[in-house]
Amino acid sequence: MQILLTGANGFVGKALLESFCREGHQVVAAARQSVASVEGARYLPIRDIDDPQAWRRAAHGIDIVVHTAARVHIMRGSGDDLALYRQVNVAGTLTVAREAVAAGVKRFVFISSIKVNGEGTPPGRPFLADDTPWPSDAYGVSKLEAEQALKELASATGMEVVIVRPPLVYGPGVKGNFSSLTKLVETGVPLPLGAVKNKRSLVGIDNLVSLITRCIEHPAAAGQVFLASDGQDLSTAELLKELAKARGLPCRLISVPTGLLQVGATLVGKKALAKRLLGSLQADITKTRELLDWEPPYTVEQGLCRFIKARSHTGAQQ
Repeated sequence: MQILLTGANGFVGKALLESFCREGHQVVAAARQSVASVEGARYLPIRDIDDPQAWRRAAHGIDIVVHTAARVHIMRGSGDDLALYRQVNVAGTLTVAREAVAAGVKRFVFISSIKVNGEGTPPGRPFLADDTPWPSDAYGVSKLEAEQALKELASATGMEVVIVRPPLVYGPGVKGNFSSLTKLVETGVPLPLGAVKNKRSLVGIDNLVSLITRCIEHPAAAGQVFLASDGQDLSTAELLKELAKARGLPCRLISVPTGLLQVGATLVGKKALAKRLLGSLQADITKTRELLDWEPPYTVEQGLCRFIKARSHTGAQQ
């Protein structure tokens, strides 16, 4: 199979590239920066996601496009964040998709985000794939708009579109909040999160790669939206304990009332961080399991152990 993979040098893109090539697919690895040499892959530099000619060349002879390229963070905090997200996540995605249609691509797999559903769920009431979307930040809005535009394009052209919405993705090489949380566990500093009883869905990179691979192959995936997760939701306290266990360290947790933590976080300007640490966000993957006949191949414990092992090999610099 001939696959065009965008964002091939990103966290998810790198894992997909290695997996696709191991399985014998021929991959055009599109990215702004060079991609490590992988047998079976051809690197294609794309300097501008809005360049239709570049994507026209990239899509020639391609069967499947897997689109992971996206703007995820805006560091300067501009007041026009939504416009910047739309430039890449909506307009850029449509440029790639239109050229894919023109090249006769059969299926377009779009890696979206659980943020399309929203920022949180009441405990025990997880998001469903077909819930009414309710994004609350610029990134989530841009991903929803991209999904809607792709569905319209699919309806008009017949190209199959598959949408995957992952929650927080972890695994070897991950950075951001997950890496920061792991570093806190490794310091052995007591953390005031022992009383947190929330539930959050995560997805290990190996499970996400498995799901995306199923989405490029399974006939029933066409035209569908799928949520991703490991199938086992954890509280923040449980996650910290699992990270410590994988690292072979004691987990030092102090039970502080969550209301007090929320007030303290608000006072120091960390309200958004507190929401992620204290609130629930669950994804129900029943539809994913049943329609695709798919099960996460790795448990949370296995995924975290692989993540910790990789950190140890790189000197915990991730």
